[in-house]
Amino acid sequence: MPSLPSLGGLRGRVPRRATPAPIPVPLSAYVVDCAVYVDGERLPGRWTHTAAVEEVRRREAGFVWIGLHEPDAEQIEGVAETFGLHELAVEDAVHAHQRPKLERYDNTLFMVLKTVRYVAHESPDTANEIVETGELMVFLGQDFVVTVRHGNHSGLSLVRRQLECDQERLRMGPSAVLWAISDHVVDNYLDVTEHIEQDIDETETRVFAPRSTVSAEQIYLLKREVLELRRAVQPLATPLRKLADGDTPLVPAEVRSYFRDVDDHLTTVSERVGSFDELLTTLVDATLAKITLQQNTDMRKITAWAAIISVPTMVAGIYGMNFENMPELHWKYGYPLAIGVILGICLVLYRIFRKNQWL
Repeated sequence: MPSLPSLGGLRGRVPRRATPAPIPVPLSAYVVDCAVYVDGERLPGRWTHTAAVEEVRRREAGFVWIGLHEPDAEQIEGVAETFGLHELAVEDAVHAHQRPKLERYDNTLFMVLKTVRYVAHESPDTANEIVETGELMVFLGQDFVVTVRHGNHSGLSLVRRQLECDQERLRMGPSAVLWAISDHVVDNYLDVTEHIEQDIDETETRVFAPRSTVSAEQIYLLKREVLELRRAVQPLATPLRKLADGDTPLVPAEVRSYFRDVDDHLTTVSERVGSFDELLTTLVDATLAKITLQQNTDMRKITAWAAIISVPTMVAGIYGMNFENMPELHWKYGYPLAIGVILGICLVLYRIFRKNQWL
C-alpha cells in the first residue's frame, strides 16, 4: 500500500491556480461600421466584412468601407486575409505610434494620418495638456476602404454621413473616401491652430503686462504642445503631394484636384505652426529678459538700502569702541549732532539713489 504524504510536507505551500484562458473577443466588437456602396448609394442591411466584399465582387461594382477601432492582431487577421492586406502594414495599424506616411503594397495603398484634438482649459498658464493626438490608418484598394482608428476623438461617423449625402463624390470610388478623411483631419488641424493662437495671444498679453505672472516653464509647456502638433502636421505634406501629383494609380484624375485643395490647407496649417514656434521662442526670451531685469532692479534696491544703512552702522561702530579720548564725547550736544549727521548723510544718499532710479 503506498504511503500518504505527511502533512508537514504540505504545510506552507500555496496551491497553484490555473491561469484562465483569455476570453476571445469577436471582431464585431471592434467594427464601428461596415457598408457597401454601389453607384454612390449605400446598400441597406448590416454586413460582415466577408459578405460585403463578396457582394461587391459579385456585382463587379461599388466598394466596401469598414471602420475598425483599436483592433488587436488576432481580430484584424480575418480582415487582412479577406482584403489581402500586407502583413507589415497590418502590424503598423495594430501597434500604431507611426509617423504620417503613404506606402504602396502591390495593389493597396496604406496611409497613416495623425489626428489632433484641442483640450479645453480655463487658462494656458494652468493647463497640463492642450493638444491630444491620435492615429488613423487607411487601407485603400480597388473595391474597399479599411480604416483603423486609435484614440477616442478621431471618429469618422460625420465624414461617412457627409459622403452618403453626396452621391457624386461617392461614385468616384474608394479614393473619394480617402480624400474626405484627409480633408476632415486637416480641417481639425485648422480648428486646433485657431484655439492655440488664442492661447498664445493671451500668454503674450500676460508676459508684457506690468506685473507678469507667466513663468518660462509655462511657455515651454505651450511650446511642447505646439511641437506635438507640428509632428502631426509637417510629415503629412509629402503623402498629400503624392496623392495630388498623380504618383498613385488608385487615385483617378478627378480626385487629385481635391487632394490639391487639402494640400493647400495643410500648407496654411504648417505656416501657422511655424509662426507659433517662433513667437513662443520670442516670448521665452522676453520672459527671461524680464526676470533678469527684475533681478537687477532688486539688486540695485538692496545695494542702495545697504549703503544707506551702513552710515549709522559705521558711526555707531566707531563710537561704540569706548576710547577715552574721542571727539565730542563729553560735549552736551554731541549726541544730537551725531544723530543729525547720520540723518543728513542718509537723506543725501536717499535722494541720490532716488534720482538715479535705484529706489
